[in-house]
Amino acid sequence: MLKLRLSRGGTKKRPVYKVVVADSRFARDGRFIEKVGFFNPLLPKDKKERVGLEAERIKYWLGDGSEPKSRVAILLCEKDLMPM
Repeated sequence: MLKLRLSRGGTKKRPVYKVVVADSRFARDGRFIEKVGFFNPLLPKDKKERVGLEAERIKYWLGDGSEPKSRVAILLCEKDLMPM
């Protein structure tokens, strides 16, 4: 089962996340198929550098049967890539 989920990076107490397509059996920060965006929770919500998503690739993977995890689904809804 393929999932759209967050993969953690950055340093201690300074997280930066990649939005990736990965098999649900792989580790959270382990192997992934494709990177389709990023998320920086430390920036204010009105900054455009907080979330960056590749819309075409995300639509492709959603059409292919991937399921977003809860936090990624919220990010996709905020960017109007998916209905709530």
